[in-house]
Amino acid sequence: MEQNNGTKVTEFILLGFAGQHKFWLVLFIVFLVIYVVTLVNNIGLILLIKIESSLHTPMYFFLQNLAFVDLCYTSAITPKMLQNFVGTEQSISFVGCIVQLLVYGAFATSDCYILAAMAVDRYVAICNPLRYPTVMSQRVCIQLLIGSYFMGFLNASVNTSFTFSLNFCTSNKINHFFCDEPPILALSCSNIYFSIMLLAAFVGFNLTFTVLVVIFSYLFILAAILKISSAAGKKKAFSTCASHLTAVSIFYGTLSYMYLHHSTIESQEQEKMASVFYGVMIPMLNPLIYSLRNQDVREALKGVGKKCF
Repeated sequence: MEQNNGTKVTEFILLGFAGQHKFWLVLFIVFLVIYVVTLVNNIGLILLIKIESSLHTPMYFFLQNLAFVDLCYTSAITPKMLQNFVGTEQSISFVGCIVQLLVYGAFATSDCYILAAMAVDRYVAICNPLRYPTVMSQRVCIQLLIGSYFMGFLNASVNTSFTFSLNFCTSNKINHFFCDEPPILALSCSNIYFSIMLLAAFVGFNLTFTVLVVIFSYLFILAAILKISSAAGKKKAFSTCASHLTAVSIFYGTLSYMYLHHSTIESQEQEKMASVFYGVMIPMLNPLIYSLRNQDVREALKGVGKKCF
């Protein structure tokens, strides 16, 4: 990759929050605490589901993998961001940038499909409860999970390959705190029209497909809940979906803003904040949402607590 002076680009500079130098120590402490809480909560949720037999159901199988995916994609960006807050240089190698974008993109996309699979699981559980064990068999769950990871790595591999096959000659300074595709494309002196269209096509398809799966699943769920005669029955049915609906709303709302709105110079700082929320905050919030709003998880935590103490 050649710059306009003929030298090869071997690294990028992550500008991060360039205008906030005096707050870097505070930001480092805040994000370090968030990352530690994220690690503890997600690893704890994975272990809880593994050791508690009452949670060995399709819903918690997907939730366990959601926690794993959240851990992976936030770990692809957060440690480097923390290092840049306290380091003298905010550089990342060319290969390191490729790996970061690939890992982040693969697991973030897989997150979309796992959330969609969880919506399908809730649809079958509420609308076809008698057929639930058959429809959502272990084989089907594994197939859905493999499909989620396949789509994630396909999306990331294609977009990353096309992005880093471009020439970079304008600058090597990425106006972001990690190697995300839009700010990287802005540095290229090649014709990036095809890469932009490819990114829009993949993100648009992944978002549209998974959002439609979620919407139609919950439309059928809502229709089924409205047919339940007792108020207690309606409340119980809806409570099994409340945590998932909360997580879905936060996740897709932030992701749609990041990738599907028209980017301008004025909006770049807002995009960074959206990226912070999506890449750093959501992985921390998801275990809390599913723990605080899910009775099965709360009961399992109490059971484990009693065994330990």
